[in-house]
Amino acid sequence: MRKTALGVLGFAWFGLAASALAADRPEWAFPVTDKTPPAMLPDDGKPKSAPGSDRGYTRAQIEDLFNPPDWYPNIHPAMPSVVAKGEAPNVRACAACHLPTGTGHTESANIAAMPASYLLQQMDDYKTGARKGSGSMLAIAKAISDEGNKAAAAYFASLKQPKWIRVVEAETVPKTYVAAGNKRVIHPDHIFEPLGARVIELAEDENRLLNRDPGSGFVAFVPKGSVEKGKALAQSGGPQACAQCHGEDNRGAKEIPGLAGRTPTYLVRQLFMIQNGERAGVGVEPMKAIVAKLSVDDMLNLAAYFGSLEP
Repeated sequence: MRKTALGVLGFAWFGLAASALAADRPEWAFPVTDKTPPAMLPDDGKPKSAPGSDRGYTRAQIEDLFNPPDWYPNIHPAMPSVVAKGEAPNVRACAACHLPTGTGHTESANIAAMPASYLLQQMDDYKTGARKGSGSMLAIAKAISDEGNKAAAAYFASLKQPKWIRVVEAETVPKTYVAAGNKRVIHPDHIFEPLGARVIELAEDENRLLNRDPGSGFVAFVPKGSVEKGKALAQSGGPQACAQCHGEDNRGAKEIPGLAGRTPTYLVRQLFMIQNGERAGVGVEPMKAIVAKLSVDDMLNLAAYFGSLEP
């Protein structure tokens, strides 16, 4: 294991340049564990630690999806059983992927402070098949109890959304690969490569990522100029078009989730799945016409802008 320190959706479309109706799939936004990843140092079997925590967990405990680590129990409310331990054998603990803080990782989702009604609707969409794109969520939605479903939604809705993403415009980024659990990490070659038209998100501290430690967030590398381009697109059609639905400063409004400070990779993934039909459902209907003409570059720019905002 290595330590590397790096230090939903709605907007209007008004007269912007039309692009292809069906964008090419941005594979960088859909991380999948590499079939032949670089070898990592073998686990020594000893408990791992986290800064400021008096707890220790072995690798096996950290990877236990029905009892994931809770490094900082004092920074969040008491977790319902379904969040802390799941409902065996088919419903893993919500905290295993979304963390006790709801902030999640690049391959999952930051659901902290999302409205409970919105979260319940997404679970229903997974259950009915209206929303696809995540095999694990499809299975969980079909197996979770009504009580557990409501308890999890209420818990994550009660959380405050912390600052979790640091957006940095760049031309080059560390070479990466996707490790077990679909987690993007720095390649052991430690070389840089052109960023190109991608968003590459890396943990501020790679050990804390691998240890499911919610005490450290991510840096999202985005192309030069993408934040301002995204702002112009998001506000086109005025007054501040996206904010008409997503609230002041895009921090959410009633049953509509906020976009500010959310994971850019996740936002691109959702925009793309709405465009190609993988994500449907009642709540998505208003978005279909809006995203129909977006290019992947448009999606990237929007995500860079929203990720740069204070949650």
